[in-house]
Amino acid sequence: MDREKNYGSDYMFIPATSVRSGVGVEIRPDLFCYTVQIVNLCLVGSPATGEFVIVDTGMPKSANDIIAVTEDRFGPKSRPKAILLTHGHFDHVGAVIELVNHWDVPVYAHPLELPFLTGRQSYPEPDPTVEGGMVAKMSPLFPIEPIDLTNHVHMLPSDGTVPHLPDFKWIHTPGHSPGHISLFREKDRVLLAGDAFVTVKQEYLYKVLTQEQEISGPPRYLTTDWQASKESVAILEALKPAVAVTGHGLPMSGELLAASLSKLVREFDQIAVPDYGKYVN
Repeated sequence: MDREKNYGSDYMFIPATSVRSGVGVEIRPDLFCYTVQIVNLCLVGSPATGEFVIVDTGMPKSANDIIAVTEDRFGPKSRPKAILLTHGHFDHVGAVIELVNHWDVPVYAHPLELPFLTGRQSYPEPDPTVEGGMVAKMSPLFPIEPIDLTNHVHMLPSDGTVPHLPDFKWIHTPGHSPGHISLFREKDRVLLAGDAFVTVKQEYLYKVLTQEQEISGPPRYLTTDWQASKESVAILEALKPAVAVTGHGLPMSGELLAASLSKLVREFDQIAVPDYGKYVN
């Protein structure tokens, strides 16, 4: 008998919402960023063709909201070609099972992320002791048990191509999680960075709620490999993106993005790496 898709037993709604929740912004004619509570997802594809892919799936219990957004942009009963996951943390897979059930579409992720998406392995425990604010202190509430997408989740192609998005390539950007990926389109230098870096200090509740823009490393309370994270940020900065959509915070572009990313690479140990915490060497 086939396994049933399921979330972990710790799956639950997290009552944290920013001023940007429910707000969408068109970055390019074929790129729409939408905020679900405190996390962003992307709809990649042109409304003129009706063909699109979803990158990440928001917070727990957000499926109906996401379906409504996709139908508003692409039309009633619109259906993506696939779901792509930058990684499997709870705030990026929060609605994935409901969306798969609703649309019957495949999910793609990096092979190193598959244990967390097929019921085999939990993520390391969040670190509430890490340097940071109230969100870090709240992090023991966050779900870490693996979800199980059974045979609906597939490995991304090893050659860096992205299913149904021929202009994009995926880049392995570990640190925040073992199989974290980012997506890059060379022709207009669009970067979908996931949580490799973010544009808000995600550990601090006030900044999360107000979405005060400030480039930062990955969220500290769930990042376990700071050396890998540092190397990943350097890889992304070398691409010289024109615009970056990150998992948390407002999109950033132009000279502000270039200067901020350059500074983050130069001063990563001071800006991103916490002074203390159980995952800090």
